[in-house]
Amino acid sequence: MGLGAAIVVSLLNAVFGTITAWVLVRDEFRGQSIVNAVIDLPFALPTIVAGLTLLALYGPRSPVGIDVSLTRKAILLALLFVTLPFVVRTVQPVLLALDLEAEEAARALGAGEFRVFRSIVLPNILPGILSGVALAFARAVGEIGALVLIAGNRPFKTEVASVFVFLHIQGGDQAGASAVAVVMLAISFALLLLIGGLRFLATRHERA
Repeated sequence: MGLGAAIVVSLLNAVFGTITAWVLVRDEFRGQSIVNAVIDLPFALPTIVAGLTLLALYGPRSPVGIDVSLTRKAILLALLFVTLPFVVRTVQPVLLALDLEAEEAARALGAGEFRVFRSIVLPNILPGILSGVALAFARAVGEIGALVLIAGNRPFKTEVASVFVFLHIQGGDQAGASAVAVVMLAISFALLLLIGGLRFLATRHERA
């Protein structure tokens, strides 16, 4: 399930990471510095600590009354927590560098906010989004610590490829672990090549 979850999480990151970066750059609100610190938290925490934190918040003794432990939702939640910062932090500097005069000119000519975003903002930030997605995907595919506790690695239910490989290596099954690792490597490499190709197309006008 690891690769499928990594793909889903990467797509979610592309949307929610971009929205988060937009809010942090274009809006001002109380607690903005706290939100910035929370976004960077997965970079500072050891992954096993992130797993313990998620288990405490969304496990059997959840203080918010939400128990997703030992479910597929737990896998997505854990991966989102550790990968969201990659998209946010790659999109933020691009948004900061955008020329706001082009957006204002488009609005003055009667373009709506969606048209301004689609025609002016998105083409400029798309390379940053794709770079963040590639980083998030790579992190999600290899994530172990944040998953091993909250997901439980239940066969055919919450079993994740990275944890599967780790446990089989510890159990002495080098052949089985290697077989799964090679398949993961091939698929991951193909997907990263695809993302790289999309990024090349998105930046082609800058090279012209």
